[in-house]
Amino acid sequence: MSSPNDTSAPGGGGKPTQAIIEAIARHEGVDVTEVEPPAYEPLYTVVNPEALDSLFRTASDAATADAHVSLEYAGYDITVHSDGRVDVTDPSTGEIVPDHVDE
Repeated sequence: MSSPNDTSAPGGGGKPTQAIIEAIARHEGVDVTEVEPPAYEPLYTVVNPEALDSLFRTASDAATADAHVSLEYAGYDITVHSDGRVDVTDPSTGEIVPDHVDE
């Protein structure tokens, strides 16, 4: 049973918001600590991080098993899936870099 403060993705992975930052860093070949202002806008300017993490913390029931959230961040199209996948798409090339929320 998860605690109310556990923002892990279903299946025991990490927070979706952290996975977004990690996916961007991996895609750009930079360290995750470099994905911060001033080079990158804060993630909270495009999505409420607490709400996103909370949504996927509770997305384990049948009604939300196929849930996903799409947003634009740092010039990428991002889709977070309830199974923990985070897809990063570079709109200029159409390249999709799949990632997964794992710790």
